[in-house]
Amino acid sequence: MPRTSSHPTARTGRGLWRLLASLLAVALLGALAACGSSSDDSGSDASGTADPKTSGAFPAEVTTKFGTVTVKSQPKRVVALGWGDAETALALGVQPVGQSDWLAFGGDGVGPWATGRYDQSPEKIGTLEPEYEKIAALKPDLILDVKSSGDQTRYDTLSKIAPTLGVPKGGDQYKISWQQQTTMISTALGLADQGEKLISDTQEKFTAAAKAHPEFKGRTITLGSRTSVGWGAYVKGTDRVNFVQQLGFTNNPKVDAKAGSSFSVSVSEENLQMLDADLVVMAPIGIEASKISSDPLYKSLPAVEKGHSIVFDDKDISQSFATNSVLSVGYAIDKVVPLFADAVK
Repeated sequence: MPRTSSHPTARTGRGLWRLLASLLAVALLGALAACGSSSDDSGSDASGTADPKTSGAFPAEVTTKFGTVTVKSQPKRVVALGWGDAETALALGVQPVGQSDWLAFGGDGVGPWATGRYDQSPEKIGTLEPEYEKIAALKPDLILDVKSSGDQTRYDTLSKIAPTLGVPKGGDQYKISWQQQTTMISTALGLADQGEKLISDTQEKFTAAAKAHPEFKGRTITLGSRTSVGWGAYVKGTDRVNFVQQLGFTNNPKVDAKAGSSFSVSVSEENLQMLDADLVVMAPIGIEASKISSDPLYKSLPAVEKGHSIVFDDKDISQSFATNSVLSVGYAIDKVVPLFADAVK
């Protein structure tokens, strides 16, 4: 029988559902170099600015798909629109005045791994279709749209409001790693050294987890989801796959063979056996977890029959795995690695 994570299914993110329903599936990676310098520490106030005494040198320059973005002076009013961009700023001690809540967390618009980091709740901004008038009213001096669609019209509209940090080259359709996201945002905020430290500390957690679980190395894994639209699986170069690869897993080659420009592939019920691997991990999106675990076709997968499967029914675990920010990945390592270890036995 498939294993489930430890809590009952709760509300899944409406923002994620809209994204998946429109694109028909699922998340990231690429390769970018961002440049800039900073000192070691940061502070912040509720306006969204880092302490000028601890911020880096300006002007700061960051290379993006749309060209080099120059941030002339320390940002005081940051609006974070990309998926996980706000959490990345918060990890650096900077509190955005506005942000998009991709997974409909409510409250401050961030997951439990980032709660308590705002002194004042930010203005909420739409996700796939940002509310440009609301953004302009916030009078930002920097807009973060790093993990985003990479749409030219979206970028052009935002950049007329304020300097906008868009996706890196090759980062379209949310294909950007948490490392890239952290490097780009920390450089633009004048906190590059802090960004490097956050990346290093998080990478150490991955290294420790992989070392503690040598049984993961070389095992194939399928990372998938089911929505009311149908079944899907994540391809190489996306958030979740990058996450498990750092633990030693190999993504399902049958899934990667179907990869196109999107971050996932749809899987018909007739071809559901394509999901089979040494470990199958599924996330319900907009449906109950039981709709996956009780499905006869899913239960017929050899991995599921052997007990080598997980269906996320804890929304915090599923959403931390989906967000893949520098804050959420640490939380996800703590929560999902024990589930993986139990399921591959």
